Amino acid sequence: MEAALKELLLSPINRPYLTAKTLFVCFVLVCMAPVSAFSQDLSQPGWFLHNQEVYVANLPLLTAPSAEASAVLATALETILQDRDICCGKDSGLEDAVLSAPSSLKELSAKLQGRHVLGDGLSIVVRAEYFPKSSIAPDLIITTLMDQQPMLLKWKSHIYVLYGATYDETRPNNWGSQFVIHKLWLLDPRYSDKRRETELNAETDDWTKIQGILALTVVRP
Repeated sequence: MEAALKELLLSPINRPYLTAKTLFVCFVLVCMAPVSAFSQDLSQPGWFLHNQEVYVANLPLLTAPSAEASAVLATALETILQDRDICCGKDSGLEDAVLSAPSSLKELSAKLQGRHVLGDGLSIVVRAEYFPKSSIAPDLIITTLMDQQPMLLKWKSHIYVLYGATYDETRPNNWGSQFVIHKLWLLDPRYSDKRRETELNAETDDWTKIQGILALTVVRP
């Protein structure tokens, strides 16, 4: 069931036309929400949301041409950046960094950080933020995904694309949020079959084997 849901979420969504009645109900709910929230007694405990989901929509489903580390890494980066002029085709801006096959996300972060020249002579600036497992926090993952930004995740020496999560959210007294993650949704670039979409379950998988997360932002000057 979850695999089918993920496949739907990764595909372009065809939204049905809203009826006038639906629009009216939505309008009423949206208008009432702020009134309800601000009328609460902030001295009382806040609210709790169970099994929430966040995901990055419409990612391309790419498969590495081989199981070599550089090929898997290049495909993962292409999935995230979605621009072959940047990564990772011939004469792309990040081609050299990827072909050097860095042994860790920390090393990759250092190679990607900064200015790179594209094949047409224009330049880009890459902001690479590496988070070792000791500094990975639920709010980092959830807020980054909410911004529609997938990340690289290394687990048991394999590179994955982190694109979604299942989590609980608690907001004490309606100020700030606290997150507890139950599952991380991953894409494995090595496969084109059902093994492509996988997950890390907090109850059944060893999260101590996560070796880091890398978030990337590309800026065109």
